[in-house]
Amino acid sequence: MTPRPGPEPASINVSALLDSRAINGFQWLTYGLCVACLMMDGFDLQALSFAAPSLIREWKIPSAAMGPVFSAALVGILFGSFLWSMLADRVGRRPVLFAATLWFAVLTYLTGQAGSLAELTTLRFIAGVGLGGIMPNAMALAGEYAPGRKRILIMMIVSTGFTVGAAIAGVTAEWLIPLAGWRSLFTFGAAASLVTAAVMVAFLPESLPFLALSGRPPEAARRWIRRIAPELARGEQLSLTAQRAEKGLPLGHLFRKGRALTTILLWIVNFMNLLVLYFLTSWLPTAVRDFGFSNLIAVRAGTFVQIGGIIGGLLLGLVAQRLGLGRVLIACFLAGCLSLAAISRTGLPAPGLFAIGFVAGFAIFGGQVGVNALAATCYPTSLRATGIGASLGVGRIGGILGPAIAGALLARHWQPHTLFLGAAIPAALSCLAVFLLRFVPSRSE
Repeated sequence: MTPRPGPEPASINVSALLDSRAINGFQWLTYGLCVACLMMDGFDLQALSFAAPSLIREWKIPSAAMGPVFSAALVGILFGSFLWSMLADRVGRRPVLFAATLWFAVLTYLTGQAGSLAELTTLRFIAGVGLGGIMPNAMALAGEYAPGRKRILIMMIVSTGFTVGAAIAGVTAEWLIPLAGWRSLFTFGAAASLVTAAVMVAFLPESLPFLALSGRPPEAARRWIRRIAPELARGEQLSLTAQRAEKGLPLGHLFRKGRALTTILLWIVNFMNLLVLYFLTSWLPTAVRDFGFSNLIAVRAGTFVQIGGIIGGLLLGLVAQRLGLGRVLIACFLAGCLSLAAISRTGLPAPGLFAIGFVAGFAIFGGQVGVNALAATCYPTSLRATGIGASLGVGRIGGILGPAIAGALLARHWQPHTLFLGAAIPAALSCLAVFLLRFVPSRSE
């Protein structure tokens, strides 16, 4: 007697599942944890810029000596962006995000214990390797738990977490450094990162599209599907479907199937904008002090940049839903170019610096939030973390060069005003690259 076949596995297309339902509390929790990761990322990277004026005074070193230190973390992030991203497209977003957060929590604490420039530079490089795993994977995970109709908006909101963390670093530095010294800022950041890592262990999910295409047993996804569609998770068997991964080295696929021009233009935008962004965040507090203002005004000017970035990231996400990312980014980078040129004017009063810094942060940081979201929409699930990570990794080269070139030019007695005028040029090139990108057809799926 032929045995009866068992029940057919419940087949779930994860993209269709997310698109067919309203965003629920579990998804908002996932977005919130991705924001928390990026906040720690932004806090760690920006903390040294806010600590620099006090560190320079305590160690009795010239301002130009901080150039290699600022760049060291970015060199580490360059390597980390590529390595962690390709690893995540193989083993998953969840373990990589947890490991990277734990990594830089430890290194943030050790940064506050450094006793020399050489030691500080080495620690910042190692910390940067860990930081490189955060942005691409947090963005990829948030995008993979967002319905298609809201994906750009969600990813731009999540990406703003980086700027929120950087702004918190400024606010924290303003009251903590006078109270307990610059080292306390890193102790605070390390403790917050460890708490974030502990919460991630309990609540951060794995990407459902990744589980669907990775060949893992469907049972691995049951606990996460239960949080979105309890009625589907009750079945005895599950069969998840999603777009299949392409064979070969993930980095090579960024240049196949018509993706090459998109990839190159994204890399140019990231390179130019991150060159400007890290130049601005690394050197603005020190430059403001060199303009003749107090350390408090210098820190506050940097904080206004971050606040502008937060508001820019949130508002631009809403506008981009209506007008499209291309138009929004062109306007952003044009405004960034003009604001950098405005900072180069001599004799600005403190309120004027704060206002221009706010506009620069709105345009440059807000624009980078949009570029991160744009990169995520240009690649399929199997390449998303690699695509974002590679784009950011190339961008970090610009981020490395921005502070380093500024430090070298200051050592040659360039004036800070002249540096800000020169920084307007790559902002204009970012605008041009986004304009050209609008004419390249999307091949994300």
